[in-house]
Amino acid sequence: MTYQQKALEALSEPDPVQKCRLITALQAEIKAAEDISSFSSSSANIEAPGVPDKPELVHPRQLSRRGSGTEAGRLALLHAIAHIEFNAMNLALDAAIRFKGLPAQYYRDWILVADDEARHYILLADRLADFDARYGDYPAHQGLWDMALRTAHDPLDRMAMVPRILEARGLDVTPAMIQQFGRARDKKTAEILSQILEEEVAHVEAGSRWFRYLCDLRGIDPETTWFERVDFYLNGDVRCPVNLEDRSRAGFNKRELEWLKTTCRNAAIAN
Repeated sequence: MTYQQKALEALSEPDPVQKCRLITALQAEIKAAEDISSFSSSSANIEAPGVPDKPELVHPRQLSRRGSGTEAGRLALLHAIAHIEFNAMNLALDAAIRFKGLPAQYYRDWILVADDEARHYILLADRLADFDARYGDYPAHQGLWDMALRTAHDPLDRMAMVPRILEARGLDVTPAMIQQFGRARDKKTAEILSQILEEEVAHVEAGSRWFRYLCDLRGIDPETTWFERVDFYLNGDVRCPVNLEDRSRAGFNKRELEWLKTTCRNAAIAN
C-alpha cells in the first residue's frame, strides 16, 4: 500500500481506537521515510469518513447547552471536545489525501497533525472512561466535516476555513474551558485541555503557513483573500471571544487580528 492508501484506510476506518492506531503507524512510517512522493502524485475523492454508529449526529440547534456547573454538564462538554478531536483526525487525513501536487512537507505536516489529534482523542476518551462514560454516549453534530466538503475543490479554501477558522475557534474557547474544569477542581481534565491548546496552536500555524504559500503561488494577497473567504463561507459570522495571543502565535498577523476584533459578533474579546 502507498502512504496515500494507508491514509485513506485510516480515514475510512469507523472504529475510533483503530483509526488512531492506523494514524500512529502511518506517522511513524512517514517520519522515517525520505520519499513520500506517492502523496503528491494523485488525489482521492471521499464523500464521508468512517465513523462509528454512535454518537447520533444531529443539527447543532438540537444539542442542549453544556453548562459547566454540574458534573453531568462537564461530562457532556468533555464528550463534545472528544467529538471535535475525532473529526479533527479525519480533517487532517482528508487534507493530505484530497489535494495533489503540493510539496512533501505539506503532507508530512497534515499526517503529523492527524497523529496529534489521535493522541488528543485517546486522552479524552480515557478521561471519559474515568467517569464510566464513553465516546458515543451523547449526541453530536457534524459541522466540521460539512466544511470539509464545501472546501473540497480547493486546498486554499480548505486552509482558509478549516485550520484558520474552525480549528482556530478552539484556541478562542479552550482557555475558558480550562478555567471551568479548574474551578470544578478537575485538575486532570484541565491539564489535558492545556496540553491540547498548546499543540493546537501549531496545527493552526500549519494552516496559516500553507494558506499563505498557496496565495503566494497564485499571486494573490493573503489578507484580502482570507477576509473574502470568511465572508463567502460564513457571511462574516465570526464569533467572540478571540484569543489574540494564541492566534498571533498561530500565524495571524496584526491586520487579521484587528479584523477579527471588529468583525466578531459578541462584545467580549479575550486579551
